[in-house]
Amino acid sequence: MYQRGRAWIELNLSHLAHNVKEFQKILPEKCSLMPAIKANAYGHGAALIGRSLENMGISDFCVASLGEAIELRNAGITGQILILGYTSPRQFSELSRYRLTQTVIDLSYARQLNDFGEPVCVHVSIDTGMHRLGERSENTEQICQIWKLKNLRITGVFSHLCTADGHSAADHWFTLEQINRFNANIDFLHKQGFSGFKTHLQSSYGVLNYPDLNYDYARIGIALYGVLSSSTDNITAEADLKPVLSLKSRIECVKELHAGESIGYGLTFTAPKEMKIAAVSIGYADGIPRELSNKGHVLVHGKKAAIIGRICMDQLLIDASKLSHVSSGDEVVLIGSCGGEMLSAAKIAEYSNTISNEILSRLGNRLERIPIEI
Repeated sequence: MYQRGRAWIELNLSHLAHNVKEFQKILPEKCSLMPAIKANAYGHGAALIGRSLENMGISDFCVASLGEAIELRNAGITGQILILGYTSPRQFSELSRYRLTQTVIDLSYARQLNDFGEPVCVHVSIDTGMHRLGERSENTEQICQIWKLKNLRITGVFSHLCTADGHSAADHWFTLEQINRFNANIDFLHKQGFSGFKTHLQSSYGVLNYPDLNYDYARIGIALYGVLSSSTDNITAEADLKPVLSLKSRIECVKELHAGESIGYGLTFTAPKEMKIAAVSIGYADGIPRELSNKGHVLVHGKKAAIIGRICMDQLLIDASKLSHVSSGDEVVLIGSCGGEMLSAAKIAEYSNTISNEILSRLGNRLERIPIEI
């Protein structure tokens, strides 16, 4: 089936390989990448990205859920897959069936895993201040009890930084506090005679702003795909990251709009003069935020065209008045470059009052993911 008919995603795997090398240059020599390919690899396509990364020599991955992990196994991924979130006790048998590593959320959950009655490979989550998942870092007795559960094969210990993307004095202080708490827990465990586990603390901004931290893994997420969460983010490390994803669609039809006529649901845009408009075959069911209605842009033939009217489930309308040779079937760029112009996921996120992580992870499944090598 023709893959570029209505709307699609192009994935530049050369850029992905470039970003991997950039992070490998930044990280300490013995620190390995553990790419986060949850949420369909931030909208890029988990199976395709996972296979590409494994072909680059990466053997450790993390996801959010059991279903995401099974998808990767069924796609042929053979390396370690860590589930960062909750798995129901009714599904514990799937952990061993698919050779998966489960996060220990707290002592109570550890006991549930142990009571399953079969050996389970786990990483222990320690709450150093985010107060989401993990046994609290000050609960050293409870943490020790996890190690005493005979059916748990503990191969990793980790935590998560929650202000590593910030540059204020308060952000920096809190990040250092989390680092110190995590290191204190690791030292305590070693003094208790517990060993043989790997450590990981940093995600994308933990590496980009605190690159000298030396742990066994780095859980790189959004930045691996060449994207920062916000267009205003500053980073400490020198990293030449290149976006992997481009989002494209087609012009469906072109028509005249007379002065005083209104368009779309709610008639939220009224033509101030004679205009040329075009319908584009992509909408909010594909992941385009409705917040871009009457304020976003697309690229056609290397020129910006404003989105006008409300974005629909399957279409959106653009002002094509300044496009001299636009016609049905012409390519439209919603994320990516065209000519000398560029529309980034971070800029779309800014218009939508969110972060690029959300924009990308919401891209719909009816968008075909097409790998390209440039």
